[in-house]
Amino acid sequence: MKKEKTIEQLPKGFFKQFKDKESFREFFNSLYKHGIEMMLQGELDEHLGYLKHTKEGYNTGNSRNGSFQKTITTENVGDIVLNIPRDRNGEFEPAFIPKGQTISSKIEDAIIGMYSRGMTTSDVRHQVMEIYGLEISETTVSNITERIMESAKEWQQRTLEPVYLAMWMDGINLKIRTDNKVINKCVYVVVGLRPDGIKEVLGFWIDKTESAAFWMSVLTDLKARGVEDILIACTDNLKGFTQAIKAVFPEAITQLCIVHQIRNSCKFVVHKDRVEFCKDLKTVYTANNKEIALEEFEKFKLKWYKKYKYAITSWETNWDNLTNYFEYPLELRKIIYTTNTIENLNRGIRKYTKTKTQFPNENAASKSVYLAIKNIEMAWTRPIKHWPIILHQFLIIFADRCRL
Repeated sequence: MKKEKTIEQLPKGFFKQFKDKESFREFFNSLYKHGIEMMLQGELDEHLGYLKHTKEGYNTGNSRNGSFQKTITTENVGDIVLNIPRDRNGEFEPAFIPKGQTISSKIEDAIIGMYSRGMTTSDVRHQVMEIYGLEISETTVSNITERIMESAKEWQQRTLEPVYLAMWMDGINLKIRTDNKVINKCVYVVVGLRPDGIKEVLGFWIDKTESAAFWMSVLTDLKARGVEDILIACTDNLKGFTQAIKAVFPEAITQLCIVHQIRNSCKFVVHKDRVEFCKDLKTVYTANNKEIALEEFEKFKLKWYKKYKYAITSWETNWDNLTNYFEYPLELRKIIYTTNTIENLNRGIRKYTKTKTQFPNENAASKSVYLAIKNIEMAWTRPIKHWPIILHQFLIIFADRCRL
């Protein structure tokens, strides 16, 4: 094997020719430029199937056709003007300097990374100037991050697992400019628990407001992407939500989020009563079983009904879907009685998007939400706590529906 030359093998006194840093920088820049252009010529040789000036190229139907100049921004030498070779048939697309790329992939990756962590296009522009000494526009930042949307579309349309043991659904509001007005729009987010115990964001959808009708379209989309069954679906108590789930996945057990229910109840309770009200309510949702929970609720109702009728009525109306979790062992209860899983995800999304007080359009919002989700999912590499026990419980309770 031919050995590569090292610095020690350069001619003696080679570096003495450079009188100052500027002359060495000019030499390095020209060497860097020459090296890239030689690699591009090598790519063209491979594309054409023959080397320049060789007889193998005769009558092949394609040949070299000069070059064109293109300015590339790099992290090493700043802006350089490259001679990009081309072929007569216009079929050659270099992989080293892809078509349409004017900034090195390393800088592009850094820009996407900064943007995904909540920095605005203006922040990114200043940071790139500070780190690399490169002047780029906010439009350039936006164009670079826009390329991530192709990956987002593929991710949003990917095939899903046939069965999810649990699924959490919730929505968050973002301010998005629409028709020259800034309005709140709801981002619908769905997280599924796979048979291997790892959580997965199944997708997100944006609509004007949260509604059961739109949730039905979300669930229909999940079904079209391969989901055949949901064992337990955990949601807030949005009117009609449970019916929407049953319409698409009729066998799914629906569990309303206890935490959401408590918050909604407290809206009707004056501040001075809240501590005592919540303390009494805790005896209901922490009961050992459904029968004891009902007994505690009757005591709770007797004490507070006259004063907070609407808060009590809400529990009565939703009682069946609020208390399904009592049918399961304690380890399983802890993951289904609340939508904390998805609320933690939503907090993470807000963390990454909080610097953007409003989005110029829905596409910009989608881009930020997608990048935030991908950052958060990087930590979801291990099964949830006590997974072997929980899996065993799922297998016993849903023996005929679990697929491993």
